[in-house]
Amino acid sequence: MNKKFTENMQDVKKIAKEPFILLSIIVIFYLLITFVIFPIFQVCKTSLSVDGSFSLKNFSEVLSKSYYIEPLANSLLLGFLVATIGTFFGFVFAYAITRTPMKGKEAFRLVATFPMVSPPFVVALACILLFGRSGVFAGVLGNIYGITGLTIVEVIAYTPTAFLALVGILQSIDPALEEAAMDLGASRTKVFRSIIFPLSTPGIVSAWLLVFIQSLADFGNPMIISGDFSVLSVQAYLQITGMYDLARGSTLAILLLVPTLVAYYLQRYLLAKKSYVTVTGKPTASTIKNLEWYIKLPVYFFCFLFAFVVILFYGMVIWGSFQKLWGVDASFTLRNYQQMWSVGSEYIKDSLIIAVIVTPITGLLSMFISFLVTRKNFPGKNLMEVSAMLTFAVPGTVVGIGYILAFNNPSVLMPATLTGTAAIIITLLIFRNLPVGIRNGIAALNQIDPSIEEASIDLGADSGTTFKKITLPMITPALFSSLANSFVRSMTAISAIIFVVSGRWNLITVAILGFVDNSQYAQAAAMSLLLVVIVLIALGIMRLITDRIGRGMKYSNIEG
Repeated sequence: MNKKFTENMQDVKKIAKEPFILLSIIVIFYLLITFVIFPIFQVCKTSLSVDGSFSLKNFSEVLSKSYYIEPLANSLLLGFLVATIGTFFGFVFAYAITRTPMKGKEAFRLVATFPMVSPPFVVALACILLFGRSGVFAGVLGNIYGITGLTIVEVIAYTPTAFLALVGILQSIDPALEEAAMDLGASRTKVFRSIIFPLSTPGIVSAWLLVFIQSLADFGNPMIISGDFSVLSVQAYLQITGMYDLARGSTLAILLLVPTLVAYYLQRYLLAKKSYVTVTGKPTASTIKNLEWYIKLPVYFFCFLFAFVVILFYGMVIWGSFQKLWGVDASFTLRNYQQMWSVGSEYIKDSLIIAVIVTPITGLLSMFISFLVTRKNFPGKNLMEVSAMLTFAVPGTVVGIGYILAFNNPSVLMPATLTGTAAIIITLLIFRNLPVGIRNGIAALNQIDPSIEEASIDLGADSGTTFKKITLPMITPALFSSLANSFVRSMTAISAIIFVVSGRWNLITVAILGFVDNSQYAQAAAMSLLLVVIVLIALGIMRLITDRIGRGMKYSNIEG
């Protein structure tokens, strides 16, 4: 204890010699406490209070009524199905790209990740256009308004998450292991069963849990296509906005939070043990040999099937956006875009303004926090990292309810009321998007020799200048990843945002949801298409900017 205390005091003395770093640490702790911990605390406090006193009455009432238990069971069932099927497709795609000679890998990679640049509920809209009551293939899948439709759209929307988690894992497995096993007489099946699958197990579990969390937290798809199959995220929203029952809505949010947190920390625990995946050191160049037909055939079949479904769904959104009246008059028209613009131009402008503010702040703040937790020693460093990552595990519904409870009135931490302002949307998006940037930043910094920054400091530069001139340019890929994720999430978010939007500030995703609610599918498709185009253009611009920042830096090794 004394030794630990002495070390902490030494760290404090070192940090005190760098006023900029010390002030930054204090400010970041204040921001994390105010905008991450305080809202979640408010949700817990509200769920455990009755007439201002501590009570478990809200939980006992919720858990004793079947119409609350049923959504919880439905959410868990849906999460299990989506995570299992999504992880399967993600693994097949990752295996095809890393272990087979399949042609057109870049095109398949693009298709596999494309659903990430659109709001998840655009897939639900496409599903209605295809298989709804007035759809092109109406009745082919039966009634899509329920668990069948929800499972299909969430699998399409969240398989990219599983794919991205698994493709890195499979790339890290040294092909020399497989070659050695085959040289010793093992068959392809034996190699897959005894080498590839066991070594990728942590990635599979991680991908499954990530998709499970996303499915539990999903709000947009169930709002559109769930029918009588009620899920917890929507029930919590209806309690807050429909009945203005904050206590009951907070209790449902906590019920949503528990399995999510368990899944998240289980995933972290399993990821921490993933080191055995690369026991042979850095991967060597791939030496893919011709695979047997019984391996290629099913792998290619499932890749083509998923790619076909993605293209079909998004193609339907494009086609639907040019029809006069969906299901009645399929004549070509541009009127939907005119109507969409006349109604939604303010939504688009507000969304762009907020995303443009949120994106650079999130990118730079996440890189700076990554720098602090990897390069500096100070008391509370682990607490800073854990609290900054907390919103990654918390469903958007819980975060949105927490922001309403925390910032509806002035408090010690926030002396002004934020409800109804752009500030509450901006802060929510910044701290909601922060974890991905921090994870990428930490991974990038761990691959850069600290002696480069030490040399800068030895030559007289302070930590702030070193971060700006040395560290930031070297972690450009991580910065781009953070910027891209932040912009895409800012433009496509719905589950948390739906609670904090107001008449003065509204977002494009809310407008699309409104079009769908009014059965204006063609206008919803037009606005969804415009949103995807805006996101793709913005990603291109950000790539140009980050390439300019990292000009002259050799960062190809950092990205891997």
